[in-house]
Order: sequence, then C-alpha cells, then structure tokens
Amino acid sequence: MKKIVILGGGYGGLTIVNQLLEKDLPADTVLVLIDRMPYQGLKTEYYALASGTLSDKEIRVQFPVDPRLILKYGEVRSVDPVQKLVIFENDEPMSYDTLIIGLGCVDKYHEIPGAEQYSNSIQTLSGTRKTYQRVNDTNPYGQITIVGGGLSGVEMAAELRESRPDLNIRILDRGPSILSAFPDKLQEFVRDWMLSHEIELIPHVSLSRLEGNNLYNQQEIILTDVTIWTAGIQPSPIVQQLQLPKDNQGRLIINEYHQIHDYTDIYVVGDCASLPFSPSGQAAEAQGEQIAQVIRAGWKQQQPKLGPIKLKGVLGSLGKKSGFGVMGKRPITGLVPRALKSGVLWLSKHHFG
Repeated sequence: MKKIVILGGGYGGLTIVNQLLEKDLPADTVLVLIDRMPYQGLKTEYYALASGTLSDKEIRVQFPVDPRLILKYGEVRSVDPVQKLVIFENDEPMSYDTLIIGLGCVDKYHEIPGAEQYSNSIQTLSGTRKTYQRVNDTNPYGQITIVGGGLSGVEMAAELRESRPDLNIRILDRGPSILSAFPDKLQEFVRDWMLSHEIELIPHVSLSRLEGNNLYNQQEIILTDVTIWTAGIQPSPIVQQLQLPKDNQGRLIINEYHQIHDYTDIYVVGDCASLPFSPSGQAAEAQGEQIAQVIRAGWKQQQPKLGPIKLKGVLGSLGKKSGFGVMGKRPITGLVPRALKSGVLWLSKHHFG
C-alpha cells in the first residue's frame, strides 16, 4: 500500500486532502493526515478568538471522514528524508512514500530577550486560547500592547477595540507607519480609523528586551498589562531543523512542482515553502491545488502543466463593520472589503472557494 502523508491540516494540507479525495485515488494508495488537533483552525480568524468576538467552535473546520483517509493526531518531532520517516514525540515513527510538509509557522522574536517569555501569541490555536484568557481577564482601563503593525497586529487591535471598549490599546511598530507593505491610501485610511477609535499608534520603536510588564525601547520603558506579539513569523521548528536548502527567511527552497530538489518525494506547502509572495491562507490553498495536480499527473504517468499562482488580493478587517484590502492593484476600504472577508470565511468553513 502506497502512503501519502500530509503533515498539517491547515489551508494547504487540507486543500490537498480534499482535492485528492475528490478525484480517482488509486486503490493501492492511502492518505494519512497528521495534526496535533482533530480539526483545522482557521488561522486568519485567530485575532477574533483572542479578542473574544468569535468562539473557538466558530473557527473550526472538521477534517473529512473517508475510508481512504487515516487521521492521526500527535506531535511531530522531526522528519528523516533519507529514511523516509516521520518521527513523533510519543509514538513509533511512520514511513511514507510521498510526504507533504504543511506545518505552518511560529512567531519570530528577532532574538529579543524576554520576547517569547513575556508576550502572548496568536500563531497557534492553543496559544490563541491563552491569549484570549489573558486579554479578557484584564481589568477595565488596563493596557494592551500589540507589537507589530502588520495585518495581524492591525486586525487584532481593531477587533479588541470592538470587544473591549474599556481597555487602552496601542500598537508599537519599528517603521514610520502601520501596514507599511500596503499602499499609502490604505495606510492613511487605517491610521484614521485607529485614531478615531482611540487606538494609540507608536512608530519607530526598536525593542531591546521585555521584562514582565516592561517593554524596553532601548532605554525608554513602556509599561503594559498584556503584550501580544505580531512582529514576524518563521517556519515551524521542524523545518528549521532540516538540513536542506532554504531562503533567507528559513523557508524550504522548492522546484516548479513544489518539491524539494534533492527529494522529489517531498512537497512543501504554505508558510514553510519559499515563494515569491508573502505567506497567506490563500497562497497555501492555491499551492495545495497545484500539488494535488502534480500528484494526480504522476498517477497517470503524465507531465503536469502548472501555470503561475495568481493571488486575488489581500483583505483585512477593522472590527465587524469596516475593512480594507487590495484587489489586483486596486485599494478598497470600508464595508465592502469587510463583507468580502466574511464571505471568504464562510467559504473556508464550507470547503468551497
């Protein structure tokens, strides 16, 4: 029996599973999906869980139930590409014929002392639950500090303002403006929204260390009650351990078929893959579709024909009634991008799109 093992049931991994189950899976082939959780957590909505505006159950997607799919829950420790083995924390190793690495990312702390110890994360479902507890146990008029003014930090701040109007909220960013990767028009729109909702924006902050509730901007001390870290990501530690070619962000370098060059039985999807655009759920799903296409072509002994991945755009929310985004090259703001994002969430929960 040939075994296709998928590490991680996120946007990319689950897309591959669904695509392969929909087509003619060979009778001598079985799929094995490995994850630490019994469902997918919709990571693009973790900020809402942390804020308290969505419940845990609302951002879960159940894995498929199919006799051709084996679901295995556990903590992966490492991958041995030479022996073709997946090594677990507390279980026997599992062999594979084809491996798909879709293990996602973790926070990047930029070697800042105390950052991991004294800040809270929204990168994993379990970490986000803890952040929810810390944030919502904060007393009225307490100070929440979000480190990082990118998409995650902005959405976190806006959603928290809607959930807890009694709290003081601020965003610290290293650059001159939040959302520095977005067009100027969008930056201005979001800055105005933040200021009108009494969210403090502090630019040009270069943290040197964190100690409890003290954030050190070099010699200046910034006091806080809770710190939420959204200042960068890096691939899963399992990928970091692999002695394989990587880009300068630590992501695995892949060929045009999303395979590792020297191990074409290993595909890489999502945040762990070196791609010419920023990691996102949309990119992982598009990549997953192409990987499924390559695998199906191999079943038929055909050469796969892949075009370039074309992303539709980026959407961000400002609470439940406003948002922003870029569709193609066109900036959009207000209710329309927020409604579009709600539609994308609905599609994700119902396995469409």
